[in-house]
Amino acid sequence: MIELSGFSKKYSDKSDFVVKGINLKAEKGTVTGLLGLNGAGKTTIIKAICGIHYATEGKIFISNDNNCYEISDSIVDVKKLIGYVPENFSLPEVLKTSEYLRFIQNIYNDNKDFKSKEKRFIEILSICELNSVSDKKIRELSKGFKQRIVLAHALLTESENIILDEPVNGLDPAQIIQFRKIIKNASKSKTVFVSTHLMQEVEALCDYIYILHNGCIAEKGTKDEIKAKYNCSSIEDAFLKITGES
Repeated sequence: MIELSGFSKKYSDKSDFVVKGINLKAEKGTVTGLLGLNGAGKTTIIKAICGIHYATEGKIFISNDNNCYEISDSIVDVKKLIGYVPENFSLPEVLKTSEYLRFIQNIYNDNKDFKSKEKRFIEILSICELNSVSDKKIRELSKGFKQRIVLAHALLTESENIILDEPVNGLDPAQIIQFRKIIKNASKSKTVFVSTHLMQEVEALCDYIYILHNGCIAEKGTKDEIKAKYNCSSIEDAFLKITGES
């Protein structure tokens, strides 16, 4: 589970708050979406959840079935509970897909026996549809395959909380459909938190939505609740009403 309580962030004493008074919760077994225009403050929230920077005010809690940690108190423990898929990523392109992912698995799961690690490795390759490129060097692959490698990386950490920042940017329609399927499958056993500015991704993926506007939560609820409240047939129409965008 991921929970923000009164989270606010500014980058210097002289600057304004980028986000202010954010209260949200993402729970296991669901895909929770953070929807907002570029510049609304989504990445600021994502980076705080991942411990890349800290709250100016408020608290962030990360938990699994056994433990709950507040980020500023237990950053080392928190990072073990998070698998992060950033919007912009770099990969060691001279390595083969399988070489890189085995390296990642060994870092995070060195204490597991070979058979269980191998079983999980094969499972993740299948889930992320990487079998066909497992022996290819990363530099030879399309953006779609590289995006799946980054997601496989996050899953191989065995973290119970998966954080996705603009996960389908730059993917073609077929790749987007494949990626959605992988994310929905992962959410069956994990907390999945998705930050995006794409309305169609929220419609297709998310069980619960927070709409961020001008650094604040402007609305929250399920897709149906938000659409009904604003008498709209789509999240896009509701978003435009909520934010006053044209």
